[in-house]
Amino acid sequence: MLDIKIERTSAPKEKPADETKLGFGHIFTDHMFIMNYDAGQGWHDARIVPYGEISLSPAAMCLHYGQEIFEGLKAYRTADGSVQLFRPQENFKRMNNSAKRMVIPEIDEEFMLEALKKLVDIERDWVPHTEGASLYIRPFIISVDPYVGVKPADHYLFMIILSPSGAYYAGGLNPVKIYVEKNYVRAVRGGTGFAKTAANYAISLIGQEVADEQHYDQVLWLDGVEQKYIEEVGSMNIFFVIDGEVVTPQLTGSVLPGITRKSAIEICRKKGYKVTERRISIDEVAAAYDEGKLDEVFGTGTAAVISPVGNLKWGDKVMEINGNKIGPVSQMLYDTMTGIQWGKLPDEFGWIVEV
Repeated sequence: MLDIKIERTSAPKEKPADETKLGFGHIFTDHMFIMNYDAGQGWHDARIVPYGEISLSPAAMCLHYGQEIFEGLKAYRTADGSVQLFRPQENFKRMNNSAKRMVIPEIDEEFMLEALKKLVDIERDWVPHTEGASLYIRPFIISVDPYVGVKPADHYLFMIILSPSGAYYAGGLNPVKIYVEKNYVRAVRGGTGFAKTAANYAISLIGQEVADEQHYDQVLWLDGVEQKYIEEVGSMNIFFVIDGEVVTPQLTGSVLPGITRKSAIEICRKKGYKVTERRISIDEVAAAYDEGKLDEVFGTGTAAVISPVGNLKWGDKVMEINGNKIGPVSQMLYDTMTGIQWGKLPDEFGWIVEV
């Protein structure tokens, strides 16, 4: 395993005084992790250094051809002041799956976890103390060859940056409004839909713009071939509770295999719910709504954990779900998952990694 060199900042930043105003993704800690890859040498020169700008050639391949992958996870402070991570091994496993698809050299997953723990330990004073707030973690890899040509790169940077972030639901767990996109598609089987790569998110921006124009919070994407089967929401996987059964789209290669999604399935099954992963069409969801069998709809993701859906718009059809209130399955999942993440409930699954 590589040694990690540590260079501490000589000018630490002032930490935010009011953690209720942290927002998301615009404040960064004092240090970052960085490591290089060069063909013939492999991954090397692992180091934790003061957070700062990096130098790239204008011809850097990541800028022209999008050879980039990333992850997103959080560190949580418990009531006794300790700091813990939620299923970080799953993030690094998924990162290597994304790397395979984008022809990026894989990294030893145990080493990535060790590097992350060391970085978070150095920055533990940045982990918020406020209820619902956390330290967002962004690992990513970019290709940096100064070459304008389409081929896998020979040189990469792997980095981890940290950002203290406020509670996602500052005003309580309120249902969101989801718009079903009928014209554009996000991914197709055989493409990059299952990988956490920048292009997937750039592709989704136009759908989000359409949703914004109609005063909807997020986009629900349909499959890229028939535009009939439900895939995922812009930043979340999606679940439906139909006549008591929890249903979520199966992973066919065009849907991101969410770690919160996986955790929700495991919790539901442990609690005795019937959970089915299968193809589900928007027509089936609309029919269930018309028959009074669409009990709940909710999204799962790192940022929100559980996001109840109160309103679903498909063409001219507007479906109000569960009286625009959070349902019992959504509430149970939110309480269970956040309880484990913040150390308020026992970790019966072995998901927590202490820093």
